[in-house]
Amino acid sequence: MSGVLHTSDIVHTFHMRGYIEIEFPSIATDQKEILIAELDEIGFEGFEESETSLKAFIPASAFDEAAFIEIATQQKAIYNKSILEETNWNTVWESNFNPIIIDNFVAVRAEFHEPVKNAEHELIITPRMSFGTGHHATTCMMIEQMRQIDFAGKIVFDFGTGTGILAILAEKLGANTIIAVDNDEWSIENATENIQRNNCSLIRLYKNDRPVTDQSFDIILANINKNVILDCLPLLAGQLRNGGVLLLCGLLPEDENDVFRKTSEYSLQIIRKATRDNWLCLRVER
Repeated sequence: MSGVLHTSDIVHTFHMRGYIEIEFPSIATDQKEILIAELDEIGFEGFEESETSLKAFIPASAFDEAAFIEIATQQKAIYNKSILEETNWNTVWESNFNPIIIDNFVAVRAEFHEPVKNAEHELIITPRMSFGTGHHATTCMMIEQMRQIDFAGKIVFDFGTGTGILAILAEKLGANTIIAVDNDEWSIENATENIQRNNCSLIRLYKNDRPVTDQSFDIILANINKNVILDCLPLLAGQLRNGGVLLLCGLLPEDENDVFRKTSEYSLQIIRKATRDNWLCLRVER
């Protein structure tokens, strides 16, 4: 997923310069998730969450102060703003990242971790600036929902692939062909590394900000955000085969009605939903 990034889910392989940090020192969980979604829309690239606080990061060159103040004012959010000193995010990430096991179904670790036992599938994912190690609720829910789908021999589209984690899992679950797309060069480079690291050979990776392809798919994975999902849904719906499955995540619970109205326009039905940490994942079928 390219878009909402979390320091528990990312590693920056460069020294960060010219970044602004916004800290919300005391904030409720539901307000935190709304802020993450809204700040992502105006260019914030990373978020660090704790139980009661939130930090958001953005390049100084991309910071629109008027747009930020409007969001903070609407949310009545108290914040502190500071300029980050040069930071080695490799060191920060490695010191905080631990392997994760999702229901003994998928284990996710980095190269520097020991192999994880007692999991059906082990994925080696070392992110750069791209989203998705399974630690964040949206990635975790996508993986949980993928467990309920038969991927054997299927053609799969991973829109907003990020680290490539979902595309890699799709191949391990038996998909015949996987097309993965992201609009971010860091994500493409990182996904390429992770695909090679996991010895995958059936994934075709492309840089694009739209799901433009002449292929039709049995399964489409889209872990992005509401605005991109709604904007691209006509294209995604047109590429989904009869009987196909579309997994949507990166949504907030209050987004469900908007997504329902849009999917209904294209004869798609929401048949299952899951929530975690105030994020929503939808299984849609034709």
